[in-house]
Parts: sequence; structure tokens; C-alpha cells
Amino acid sequence: QVQLVESGGGLVRTGGSLRLACAASGSLFGINYFAWYRQAPGKQREWVAQITSGGLTEYADFAKSRFIISRGNANTVYLQMNSLKPEDTAVYYCMVQDPQIYWGQGTQVTVSS
Repeated sequence: QVQLVESGGGLVRTGGSLRLACAASGSLFGINYFAWYRQAPGKQREWVAQITSGGLTEYADFAKSRFIISRGNANTVYLQMNSLKPEDTAVYYCMVQDPQIYWGQGTQVTVSS
């Protein structure tokens, strides 16, 4: 069983920053990549960014130049979010492919105007 635990969400004003963290534990075989997704109220879950085991990163257009995904140790990933906007308000989910896909429980990010 694999568990993902996210942390770092909270309430921040427009223009502020937050750093999300995700730690994976359990019966991991070998993480191919981590990804962050988000889901705003009434909207579908959308992809934010991903990072491979080799460190290659990709970002959704809205995340480019504002968000940075990075790895800590082999089982930890971060999402540094800068210049936050009210439209970034959502529950942010961590996902790992190991090679099965696992999801965290999500962490709430609220950006006030």
C-alpha cells in the first residue's frame, strides 16, 4: 500500500506564495514521476505540473513562470507557488506513478483578493 500525504496549503492573499509538499511512503517499487493536480469548486480536476525521476519538468500554461515543481529526496516532491491569484484557489492533489497511480487526499489552497 502506498500513501501520499500533502501539506502546505492554506489561506494567502493575492500575490502571495505557498509551498506545497507531498511525501510518499509504503510499498514503492520505483517512482516514475510525481505530478500535481488541482480541482476548483464546480470544475474538473486539472493537471498543474509534473517531474520525472530524472528531473524533467513540465507545466500547465497557467503555472509557467509562477510555479516550480521540485524533488526533495526520492519520495518527496514540492510545488512552490508564487504570485498567487484568486483563480488558483483549489484543492491541490499530489499524484505518483509507481508504476501504479496513487493520489493524495488533497490540500486546500485559498487565495483571497
